[in-house]
Amino acid sequence: MGHLKYAKPKEIGIDGERLETAYRLLRKWTTGPQAPVPGGAILVGRHGRVIPPRFFGRQGPEPNAEPIREDGLFLLASISKPITYLAGMQQVERGQLNLSDQVARYIPDFAAHHKEETLVEHLFTHTSGMPDMLPNNAELRKQHAPLKTFIAGAIASPPVFAPGTDRKYQSMGTLVTAELVQKIAGRPIREVLRRELFEPLELEDIALGSRGLDRKRLVRVEVPEYQIGSDFGWNSRYWQEFGAPWGGAFASPEDLAVICQMMLGDGEVRGTRILAPATVRSMTENRLATMPGISPQLAASRPWGLGWKLNHRGTSASWGDSLGPTVFGHTGATGTMCWMDRDRDAFCILLTSAIRSRAPWRLVHLSNAVSAAIM
Repeated sequence: MGHLKYAKPKEIGIDGERLETAYRLLRKWTTGPQAPVPGGAILVGRHGRVIPPRFFGRQGPEPNAEPIREDGLFLLASISKPITYLAGMQQVERGQLNLSDQVARYIPDFAAHHKEETLVEHLFTHTSGMPDMLPNNAELRKQHAPLKTFIAGAIASPPVFAPGTDRKYQSMGTLVTAELVQKIAGRPIREVLRRELFEPLELEDIALGSRGLDRKRLVRVEVPEYQIGSDFGWNSRYWQEFGAPWGGAFASPEDLAVICQMMLGDGEVRGTRILAPATVRSMTENRLATMPGISPQLAASRPWGLGWKLNHRGTSASWGDSLGPTVFGHTGATGTMCWMDRDRDAFCILLTSAIRSRAPWRLVHLSNAVSAAIM
């Protein structure tokens, strides 16, 4: 296992008493039959080492669910997106993919509905005009449709706006990126990530989709109303094994920590290099600032890198009130958040199983408490 070494808080410049504030909050929210958060974990790292993860609550949202496992694997939801984009940037480094190219150069059918001017970079920055989800998303899931059906739907989708003129969150843009990687690599995106990212880092507790993982370890999550009682919801075998490139990765906190440290280490962790330093810097700078069709106000208030989001200070999408504008990371609908702070050489991982949109402030409260502990 390629986990980061453990440290006591004071050894890496973290105030242990202040960090306890975050632990107490999550313990409070996960305790009792009416607990608003079924379960969760907190992991904080700095200077290449981590404080051992702490787990709270239950393994699932059911009132009688078993206590959470300390080897639990969480559904990362949209934190899966930047992981998928890492595979895309590896192809850029190998001279197989250009961000400045039209997507249709690699997938000719993508030009349908006047998408011929959409660039690869637009897919990486949520400026492509692609829809977040397909109009028939729920119906396809009810049918247990395979990934290739979703890919075909995304390629054929009409744009919501002209590429490079606005920024709207687009899971289908991530899916098209995954298809680009699949076509170039000649293998499924799940296998690309396993061979090119997870195995080199000696990570055994992370995968795109749950196939190969111990199902007993999977943390069950709250689901939206349309999924309740279905056989296609987030906790169904179909969806867990589906491996959605935009939201289907499972991971332990400690495996995700290695990826966070790799990003903080300019593409290298524990002597293994995944990306070049210049590539990591390009992924974590505000790419919207140099897009001529994006308004300066939008670029400044809602910055985005290549796959990674930058902290949206002063907006409801902010991760924390003391985090700077260069902090990068991602959030997920299942109640997940991770951020990396280059200035303090620190990162924070918050993994829960409560739907984020119902109380997004909870993760921010936890994040504020963690940030205050980093001296």
